[in-house]
Amino acid sequence: MKYDYLLRKGTVVDGSGSSSFVGDVGVKDGRIVSIGNLAGDVPAHEFDCTGLIVCPGFIDMHGHSELEALRAGHMYGKIAQGITSEVAGNCGVGVYPLGVTEQAVGTVREMTRDVLGDYDGAWNWTSFGSFVDKLAVQGIGTNMAFLQAHSALRCAVIEGNPNRAATSREVCRMVELLEQALDEGCVGFSSGLYYAPCMFADRAELLALLSATARKGKIFAVHHRCEGDDVLSSLKEVLDLARETGVRLEVSHLKAIGRKNQDEVPRMLQMIEEYRAEGVDVLFDQYPYEYGSTSLFSLLPPEYLRLSRNDLRQRLGDSEHRAAMRRAMERPDGWDSIYELCGWEDISVVSLDATEEYNGMSISDIAAKRSQEPFDAFFDILAQESGAAVMVDTTQTEESLKLIMRHPLGCFGTDALYSGDRCHPRSWAAAVHLLDKYWRQEEVLPLEQMIRRMTYEPARRLGLLDRGLVKGGFQADLVVFDPLTIHDNATVLNPTAMNAGMELVMVSGVPAYHKGSFANELSGSILVL
Repeated sequence: MKYDYLLRKGTVVDGSGSSSFVGDVGVKDGRIVSIGNLAGDVPAHEFDCTGLIVCPGFIDMHGHSELEALRAGHMYGKIAQGITSEVAGNCGVGVYPLGVTEQAVGTVREMTRDVLGDYDGAWNWTSFGSFVDKLAVQGIGTNMAFLQAHSALRCAVIEGNPNRAATSREVCRMVELLEQALDEGCVGFSSGLYYAPCMFADRAELLALLSATARKGKIFAVHHRCEGDDVLSSLKEVLDLARETGVRLEVSHLKAIGRKNQDEVPRMLQMIEEYRAEGVDVLFDQYPYEYGSTSLFSLLPPEYLRLSRNDLRQRLGDSEHRAAMRRAMERPDGWDSIYELCGWEDISVVSLDATEEYNGMSISDIAAKRSQEPFDAFFDILAQESGAAVMVDTTQTEESLKLIMRHPLGCFGTDALYSGDRCHPRSWAAAVHLLDKYWRQEEVLPLEQMIRRMTYEPARRLGLLDRGLVKGGFQADLVVFDPLTIHDNATVLNPTAMNAGMELVMVSGVPAYHKGSFANELSGSILVL
């Protein structure tokens, strides 16, 4: 057979969890067609993979790249770390369906900017179907599956400010739009019960939306309400909803926030096991860092997150409102105050549009530089900010992270954000960091099991029947890396530093990256299920 590409003499870790073996992998017309000793075959192109690992392309179960795919379709940040497929639309943050009025578009743009960034092109889609049509015309460098985000449903349906409980009529309309998106190929529904406007959904709304998702056989991915002091009751809330509706539950980026809450991690895992033993189809994903990243505005109390950005800036300039915000952040009631859980010294700015000189600094250091008390510095920064405001926060310990990582019900995700020039290192290096630190250096899991968590396991959850394995007939999404030199160089201050040891990344049988160079290919596909 005349192969398009032949990967010679690599150590094949096929994604199934089985032991590795040395062999050749032949690729033709975008698919893996032969595996074994192919010494007699002459391909159009050949790669010597002696001493290198050959494995399936990594699948990011938890992404936020909808607008990044429109802005920069080659998806360098994902390709650079070997990610060939992504599930976007997580945490209830999304941009479809979209109203046709300027006000409707403006509401969604403002609500999603800190997580998804902005998009300067025409916001001329109305549904999930028309969004992916627009993306397909442009082309993308990775394969992308999509969730229907809760926030976009609320913005499309709820009249006026979406930060309130929905009426029964509005819930019915949300269900109709959700079913339309699922019929058009969304792989599931996502909510971020920690974030506005999703946090204002009552139980009846959630039951209706999850029941619709269950009827379609799709997944419910959720950033549950509290990952701090109330993490157990919050986790129980979504587990109970899944049990009542029968929906397949994916708990997003499982963790406990705050050093005082790390002892809850074994009980969280036990609770998931107990519900699963009762028949609840529950799994979870995890990003491999003890620090996370999200909007700096999300530190504020929920009652202030109801407000538009303009109204919020006015409150931030008022001394009485500042005092009320501070009291709520110091003594939270029923919500996660990241300040109270982590402290200002463990909360750092990644990206501010209005005051870029503070990028990379902790709130404590910013306050010292401004000769202010930290709360005043924080409020002043937000009052000046009209663009993206992104932070990183140290939320968990290495011990808890490894305990979750070892659990057989988990799989890989990045939670990568591309909302500004600076980002969390996970946006360019999460997969490599996982392999470098937690396999090569510390061997938290054997390589075969770690690769399985990054490839076949997420493919199985999503129903991607021809991805996630190095197997004949499967799509040729492939990664080749050096097990001796694989290393992530990305840091908070230099998050886009290139990884070492990543040799080759193929998407749909086309090289997208080779030895430090991007091929600028758009060989990815939109995965509709």
